Amino acid sequence: MNNQEDFILDGIDPEVGERIDAGRRHLFARYALPAAALGSAPLIIAASAQTAFAAGGLPKQVVDVLNFALTLEYLEAAFYKKANGSSGLIPRQYRQLFRTIGAHETAHVALLKGALGSAAVKAPGVDFTAGGKYADVFSNFETFVAVSATFEDLGVAAYKGQAGNLIGTPVLTTALQIHSVEARHAAAVRPLAGKPGFDGAFDKPKTKAQVLAAATPFLA
Repeated sequence: MNNQEDFILDGIDPEVGERIDAGRRHLFARYALPAAALGSAPLIIAASAQTAFAAGGLPKQVVDVLNFALTLEYLEAAFYKKANGSSGLIPRQYRQLFRTIGAHETAHVALLKGALGSAAVKAPGVDFTAGGKYADVFSNFETFVAVSATFEDLGVAAYKGQAGNLIGTPVLTTALQIHSVEARHAAAVRPLAGKPGFDGAFDKPKTKAQVLAAATPFLA
């Protein structure tokens, strides 16, 4: 076990940690792959969690939180896929930024789906115009970055709001690592939308109801 994984497992309930560690050893034995082949520590922990709870499934509370996060990640991944494929929308100097953000969101979807397995929800239908409110979202860069900043801020607040529901579970660290990346996305995109990179010394979480209220106009 490397130092990063030691640190992650140290923060997990000892009994659960032992199950995670056993699950990971099972993965390595089953697929005969070195740790590097499975990618980063979040992927290892998520995959190990799925194996550890395979008999009875992940706890319902964890499944609910991860599917909530997955729904938002589906939304973001689809948004950036559409935007990055829209000719003339993103100025040259910002193309790499949004391609990178899009790749991150797609990776988040893959990670969450992998952790959830058969319990993962399907991708929702989307309407990025929000019923016509942002009709030019994929033809006007100003509209696009305004919606992008909204999604990134929403993702940050959503992960923060659900962290308490993952305490003592094997996926808390993974969720927090996604959260910090979403925060970096927001800090990069907000100035393009005419906002400061941050709103103050402290950031507020949002409840599931608040997040869904903000996201619902973009769901078809």
